[in-house]
Amino acid sequence: MSDTVTLLRGVAIFQDLDDGELSRVAEVCRTEEFVSGEYIFREGEAGNRLYLIISGNVRISRVVPGSGEEALAVLKPGSLFGEMSVFDRSERSTDALSDGGTQVLTISRSDFDLLLDFDREIAHKVLWSCVRLLSGRLRATNDSLRSFLAMSMF
Repeated sequence: MSDTVTLLRGVAIFQDLDDGELSRVAEVCRTEEFVSGEYIFREGEAGNRLYLIISGNVRISRVVPGSGEEALAVLKPGSLFGEMSVFDRSERSTDALSDGGTQVLTISRSDFDLLLDFDREIAHKVLWSCVRLLSGRLRATNDSLRSFLAMSMF
């Protein structure tokens, strides 16, 4: 359990939680293993859990019609992924594949929802962390778009 708490402590959405709160999150975590090349999830599937990499790598990609697979990122241990569809209850927007064999912690949407419903202090801290995380991602996307538009004008 202490290894799980240590791993959770490094995740942006759990950064404001104290050790007791992290222990409560750790109680709902499950471990899964995937062999190299195995899909963790596919684009279009219902998103029912989030993932945190313990060991190995995960390749995030999507299929672009007419071009094939486009690799978007290779995630390393300590990375959180799959959280968007847990928060917004939409389909997966990418594929996630084990790259060389991967061990992950998972939290199901139902367990995550129960945790947030049961402990309002955890919910408050996690949701504010999510707001900061998503705001940062939106700023980065805006900066990328601004750069793209500036380059396309010449």
